[in-house]
Order: sequence, then structure tokens, then C-alpha cells
Amino acid sequence: MTTVAVVGATGAVGRTMLSILEERSFPASELRLAASERSAGTRVDTHLGTVIIEDLAVMDPSGIDIALYSAGSVRSRQHAPRFSEAGAVVIDNSSAFRMEPDVPLVVVGVNDAAATTHKGIIANPNCTTMTLMMAAGPLHESAGLESMVATSYQAVSGSGQQGVTELLEQQAPLGSEIEALMTGGWTDPGHRIYERPIAYNVLPFAGSEVDGGYTDEEMKLVNETRKILDAPGLAVEPTCVRVPVLVGHGVAATMYFKRPVTGDEAISILSAATGIELWKDRTPTPLDSAGRDEVLAGRVRETLSTPGGINIWVVGDNLRKGAALNAVQIAELLV
Repeated sequence: MTTVAVVGATGAVGRTMLSILEERSFPASELRLAASERSAGTRVDTHLGTVIIEDLAVMDPSGIDIALYSAGSVRSRQHAPRFSEAGAVVIDNSSAFRMEPDVPLVVVGVNDAAATTHKGIIANPNCTTMTLMMAAGPLHESAGLESMVATSYQAVSGSGQQGVTELLEQQAPLGSEIEALMTGGWTDPGHRIYERPIAYNVLPFAGSEVDGGYTDEEMKLVNETRKILDAPGLAVEPTCVRVPVLVGHGVAATMYFKRPVTGDEAISILSAATGIELWKDRTPTPLDSAGRDEVLAGRVRETLSTPGGINIWVVGDNLRKGAALNAVQIAELLV
């Protein structure tokens, strides 16, 4: 039997991990929960009974087989190694270990075998990369992906509860200012998380700026894609956009391969792939993806200016497959 710990159990992803463990009847004999000191001592009702949240800072990881981490990169770097040294396999949802050479970066359904190479820690990719990989992975396996232009449309929940709160707070006062919104005379409602207002708006700048004017979100899309697909020379041109959507990251991508790929072939490949659902008769949207385990794909088209490539749209629930579900699926691979 397996003892599972959920670290960051009081956060949105942590709570989703708990519900998915129950939904998928994960074979856990014992469940331990951890969070920050302020949540320690809180009693949580779970499918394995009432569990008292432990203080991560002083928690003894002895006896834990699998630790699902969603506590942020700082806490992961502080505590994941000691969990691993105590015998647990840590599946970490933060960016702390993703690009470490000896830490596998796993998308279940795309590169499952990488999980077997772990040395105590396995990394969960960024939620945007995860969504895109569910389509790019099967196409790459069949035709060899060589280059890709990808533009993401990322929901505010990707910034945590603070992003959701900021959007909802801004929408309320702006709702009565329709004319001002349309003529440019509206008053900036103020913003904390994002550099510009997000309500009724689109911000072509998701994440924090790094070298060359790109953002860390965009560089995650580049570097994580190369690692997951084991394609270090893959050319990726990214733009990450924040949109006023609560849940569901979408990505529009143009892909070119080692050989020409037709629209019919791409449709056939994606229709047979696991973890992705191809919509042919209507366009999948973030609202459609909310609460779904599958990544949704649509608008598969052959490229126009340079034939041989594929244009595609994918969208997935960033709190489920983009984070919690994939972590639990990795745990399922281990057991």
C-alpha cells in the first residue's frame, strides 16, 4: 500500500489533487497533508477520513512513498530534497526543478518513460506547455517536429487566486461604463498582479520579463517543450498572452515537421492519441475545457504560405491536466 502526501494542500491545485485522488481511486493506504504554519492544525475531511494539516517546515517525511508538491518553487527547493532523501518520490508542480538535467519533466501520455529515470524528484511542466504537448507530442512522434510558432491565451487562474480576484474586482465597476470602455474614456480601476488592467482587456505579456524582452512564461514554453520532446534543436517562437478568462489555457500553434503533414494525417494522429479530444464540428473554448481531464483540440488546418505544416488550436483546464491531474497520473505510473 502507498502513503501519499499532498504538500500545499490548502491551495487551489492542492485541493484539486485531493479530489482527483478520490475520483481516480488512487491506491493510497494513508494520506498526509502539509501546508504553511498558518494552516497547520486544520482538520480536513478526505475520502480516507479526517486528516490534520501538518506544518511543512517541521514535518517528518519518514514513511511517505509519494509526495505531490504544489507549494511554490521556494518551498519546493527547501523541502523536496529532504522528502526525497527520506525515501519519498516527489512530484513537483513548481518551476524549481524542471530544467535540472537529472530531473525528468513528464507529461503523461507523451513521455511516460522519462518518469522511470527519476532520482527522487519528478517535475510537472508549466500548465501552458502541458496543454500544447498533448497535441505536439503525438505529432512529433509520427513526423518529427522541427519548428513551431506558439501563441498562448492564458487564464487568470494561472496566476493563482490573486489573479482571479483581480479580474472579478475589475469587472464589477467597469460593467456600468460601457460607453467609456468603447471610447477610451474609462478610468483605470487599478491593478496589482498584472501590469495593466485585465478586465475587458488582453495583455500580450504573461509572466515576468527576462532577457531579450521575452517573459519567463515564454521561455518555459521554449525550454520545456525541447526537454519533454527530447528535441534540443527544436525552433520555438513563443508569445504568451493573459486573457480575462477564469480557467482554461488555450494555445494557437503552427508546426512544421521533418516531412510534410497533411490535415487528414494530423486529424488521424490526434484522433488516436490519449488524453486529447479532437473536436471537428465546433471550436473548443476555455469554457468547454473547465473541469475536463482531456485537452481539447480543434481548427486543424494545413499551412498556407509554406505548405507542409499544420495550424492547430488546443485548450485545457490549467488546474487539472495543467497541474493536479498530471501529477496524480505520474503517481499512477509509479505504482
